[in-house]
Amino acid sequence: MIYVNVLLTVKDEADVATVRALLVQQATLSREEPGCARFEVYHSKSENRLFTLVERWETEGHLDRHRKGKAFVEIYEPKVLPLVDRVPHPSELVS
Repeated sequence: MIYVNVLLTVKDEADVATVRALLVQQATLSREEPGCARFEVYHSKSENRLFTLVERWETEGHLDRHRKGKAFVEIYEPKVLPLVDRVPHPSELVS
């Protein structure tokens, strides 16, 4: 399994609702992709501009294909990334 956690901080408070709606669209499409075992979007209750993506992919190949899919190339790259600061955390499951 491939585990990826991504922290997104919206640059402008005025864009929070837009980013939230886009991430819902992205997550819905991503969950339908082959090899997606988990794709969740969390919105912080204590920091309104902070979102966390929690992803789990069956293989590196599935993750690579995701990065070429509609959710990534039509929503995430062109619409979400310009509005956020992104910190990816490829991870390993400890427990």
